[in-house]
Amino acid sequence: MTVVDAHHHVWDLSVRDQDWITGPELESLRRNFGLDDLLPEARAAGVGRTVVVQTVTVPEETPELLALADRHPLVAGVVGWTDLTRPDVTDTLARLRELPGGRYLKGIRHQVQGEPDPKWLLRPDVRRGLTALEEAGLVHDLVVLPHQLPACVEAAARHPGLTFVLDHLGKPPIASGALQPWEPAVRALAALPNTVCKLSGMVTEADHARWTLDDLRPYADTVLDAFGPERLMYGSDWPVCTPAASYGQVLDTARALTDPAGHRQIFEETAVRVYGL
Repeated sequence: MTVVDAHHHVWDLSVRDQDWITGPELESLRRNFGLDDLLPEARAAGVGRTVVVQTVTVPEETPELLALADRHPLVAGVVGWTDLTRPDVTDTLARLRELPGGRYLKGIRHQVQGEPDPKWLLRPDVRRGLTALEEAGLVHDLVVLPHQLPACVEAAARHPGLTFVLDHLGKPPIASGALQPWEPAVRALAALPNTVCKLSGMVTEADHARWTLDDLRPYADTVLDAFGPERLMYGSDWPVCTPAASYGQVLDTARALTDPAGHRQIFEETAVRVYGL
């Protein structure tokens, strides 16, 4: 089995700032992270293909990620960003696919977690954008907080032909140990057949200095039960994970939290199928 890392990032602070990197806990992230940094760690971990995901909501980043995929064999897919609320979103998606590396565009993500409106996904202009994604054969990655999950459920129900991929389990409050209100909301999302979950971002939501497998297990067990391995895919969330764990540790942790019988699906097949790698 060749592991697919379905969620990582790259950035160059000389090109643009990552203004979300604030505070002493994230200080180690305030440097450049590129594929040259990732490649040796991926090779050591047995990762053969990756999906690189947007980090900032600027139109320039997605063409850069597509060009990166075009010239580097490690990257098999790109989840980029475009303004879903624009009336010309269909044309924008078509233009992205005409760029160098455009064939690697697999999905679009918006930083919904930063939107003050918990029902942002249900706005008419956003729904028009989601329809455009469906028509283009792309998926929509969801980066949301637990209180935004009910809107995700409604959006997925309204767009049954569009696949929604939940990043980082919906960011449950692992550091506090709480399961409410996240658990019932994530189960409601999983009840819809057009939803998938990334087994990613758990160490980031835990106590960076003291997390244990037992801290993560209730959350991993919940999504395993709700989605099943056929709708779970592994993602490292590198380099965002690194203040809490190394690349290899994140992969080892995901393996330890899951039944080996489902590993081929979680660590390879789901990502290949959902993203069309």
